[in-house]
Amino acid sequence: MHQISDLISIFDNTFYQNYQTRLIRGDDEPIYLPADKENNFHRIIFAHGYYASGLHEIAHWLIAGEQRRLIEDYGYWYCPDGRTEIEQAEFEKVEIKPQAIEWALCMAAGFKFNVSADNLNGEQPCRVSFQQKVHQQVLTYIENGFCQRTQALLKAFSDFYQTPWPLTEQRFNW
Repeated sequence: MHQISDLISIFDNTFYQNYQTRLIRGDDEPIYLPADKENNFHRIIFAHGYYASGLHEIAHWLIAGEQRRLIEDYGYWYCPDGRTEIEQAEFEKVEIKPQAIEWALCMAAGFKFNVSADNLNGEQPCRVSFQQKVHQQVLTYIENGFCQRTQALLKAFSDFYQTPWPLTEQRFNW
């Protein structure tokens, strides 16, 4: 039901013309690369062709402002797997909003969302606490509205996957 080719097509059809950005299936770790001399378009490269990775990387792109979208990986700090407790707490602070958007994208696509602490080889945080923060953020987005790009993609997913629209607070129970 959830094909990578559909995800790529929906994203490209929604954003390529206005943002010159493409979603690309990668073989390795995810990365965002702005346009350069060899590529006249920006690239969101997601990990190993996983649908969930594509949604997560899209969420980061949706949050990034115009200037950040001109910088590799949006210029964000990233500490890889194996983080200490302090590093993990910092990681989670910056992941709340993207994961809330990812959850909304999952809901609009009819795809199961799993909060990710992304620290398999490091300090294991309280997953429930992190999920509560992500849940609160998604409810805030629903109440206050998503940015225009996010709203456009949510609607495109809902139309393609024929999921209920608009997204409501009641659908985000866990």
